[in-house]
Amino acid sequence: MTQTGSIVAIAHFRFYAELNDFLAPSQRQSDFPYPLSRDASVKHMIEALGVPHTEVELILVDGVSVDFSHRLQDGEHVSVYPCFASIDVTPLMRLRPPVAGPARFVADAHMGQLAKNLRMLGFDVLYRNDYSDAELARLAASEDRIVLTRDRDLLIRKEIVRGCYLHSTASDAQVMEVIARFDLAQSARAFSRCLTCNGELRMVGKEEVGHRVPPHSRQFYDRFFECQECAQVYWEGSHVARMLGTEKNEEGEMENNSPAPNMSKNIPYQP
Repeated sequence: MTQTGSIVAIAHFRFYAELNDFLAPSQRQSDFPYPLSRDASVKHMIEALGVPHTEVELILVDGVSVDFSHRLQDGEHVSVYPCFASIDVTPLMRLRPPVAGPARFVADAHMGQLAKNLRMLGFDVLYRNDYSDAELARLAASEDRIVLTRDRDLLIRKEIVRGCYLHSTASDAQVMEVIARFDLAQSARAFSRCLTCNGELRMVGKEEVGHRVPPHSRQFYDRFFECQECAQVYWEGSHVARMLGTEKNEEGEMENNSPAPNMSKNIPYQP
């Protein structure tokens, strides 16, 4: 009861897997009671407990799947599950519409290295180091992009339908999180995205760009690529080989669909 004598409605919550990382220590890996706000939706209560809605894939209330708008009642038991990349939950209540086409991303100002690494693997990632939260939310909504961030408050914004909270602070581990979360192991395409502007690359002949490449690279490499947006030139190097090697070691099934697994961009060069 409250001090005025009114009865406080209480629901019982249980969060699974990595969703526990967002909870207070006393609430992790256990069923716990929590007082409900008046006429509270299950989405409101989940986020009040610290879990962004973008990280939730399935909600069961007393064993029945519900959407975010479900109004909680006293005594209900709520089970909250994270996103499943390889488990089909179609027969249950979907919390958001399916992604149309390949996954596209927008990274916040602190995710520059992650954005570069994902572009290196061929994924479409928008990034600027001066994006405001409002700009990120607008891009996510208008272009149906997945927000990559470690900012929980950003992911709680209602305009953002899809997001991914990165639990790791290491960029290589963050790449693995994204690949596992969105089941991208078979989708890597090195030499398809510009590391600088995210534009698409095209293969070009050495004779077209040789004057823009340092002599050593011009002598030892024959495969060159040029960004169709900013004209940046790329050639073989060690960066993507390292990245794809990491993905293979972790996933055991990463497939390199590009003709060459290495990538270095040109530096300013005057012959």
